[in-house]
Amino acid sequence: MKIHEYQGKEILRNFGVPVPRGIPAFTVQEAVEAAQKLGGPVWVVKAQIHAGGRGKGGGVKLARSVDEVKALAGQILGMQLVTHQTGPAGQKVRRLLIEDGADIKKEYYVSAVTDRASQMVALMASSEGGMNIEEVAHATPEKIIKVFVDPLVGLTQAQATELANGIGVPAGSTAQAVDVFQKLYKVYMECDASLVEINPLILEGNGKIKALDAKFNFDSNALFRHPEIVALRDLDEEDPAEIEASKFDLAYISLDGNIGCLVNGAGLAMATMDTIKLFGAEPANFLDVGGGATPEKVTEAFKIMLKNKKVKAILVNIFGGIMKCDTIATGIVAACRAVNLSVPLVVRMKGTNEELGKKLLKDSGLPIISADTMADAAQKVVAAVA
Repeated sequence: MKIHEYQGKEILRNFGVPVPRGIPAFTVQEAVEAAQKLGGPVWVVKAQIHAGGRGKGGGVKLARSVDEVKALAGQILGMQLVTHQTGPAGQKVRRLLIEDGADIKKEYYVSAVTDRASQMVALMASSEGGMNIEEVAHATPEKIIKVFVDPLVGLTQAQATELANGIGVPAGSTAQAVDVFQKLYKVYMECDASLVEINPLILEGNGKIKALDAKFNFDSNALFRHPEIVALRDLDEEDPAEIEASKFDLAYISLDGNIGCLVNGAGLAMATMDTIKLFGAEPANFLDVGGGATPEKVTEAFKIMLKNKKVKAILVNIFGGIMKCDTIATGIVAACRAVNLSVPLVVRMKGTNEELGKKLLKDSGLPIISADTMADAAQKVVAAVA
């Protein structure tokens, strides 16, 4: 789950991380009132969408009068903001953040993320903060400093100081930078985040350190512990199909291809998509029905996949362990009849009650294409859309 910048900054503020004063606005009039409340002489009008690169896309503008705030708010609200993270369709801007201007002397980058290789939290920082951090990571990776935090110990003073020194924070500002890094780690852990990123973290002309942006991703499996974070969810920023899937406890992600995939188990789902690509086609989605799928759940999964008009065929790939093949087969038959399936369907199933599952499919009278191996299934579904 993601949240907006202004929401992330409020979380940072609650943990003692310095952020600029800012007020969210949903209309041009609210933007004007926010600027008047903050006072001048300079404001920043910032589009609020769940994507990076807003500045390059024209979603972050400087205003030097209330009239200019009004004009810019009118331009940005409602625009389709296209960035390198939104794709060519862009994302409609429905919210703004009106914020105090900042006296920026230097921009840095800092983030916290779980490093699966070391099974620790990695804090990363760079002296090259701002809009081109991806280019820095690609072209000059040595400019990104990393420390790995033992969760039983936490981010130590020495590690935080190593980060501050590594990115060139001036000696007079080091103590505050260390404090910010340690609070950032605390935010990450206590909020069950999967990413906390400040880009840029700035050094002001007066030597103060301040978070000028805030990006948060949260571990969806831990959100039951954080109803206050769940309340920040903006459904307008999410794929409607993914929202619908979450209601039925389905792990679904839309992709750009034309072959729908229904699989049990995330690893098998990834392997299935790879196999489809191996044989020259593209998956239309990632869909993991999990180990406890019911016929009703499978029916809903089919409905969600078929709402995507690009889907020209469906591949069902099931390994029957906890999930029994006959249960899935019952769900497939029910789903095909419920949605009047009109695209080719290839089914490959192995494991518990495999023969019973195959018999149910065969006896259904439905035009289901059976496959024995993943390669066979992928070849058949690719041929069906050729």
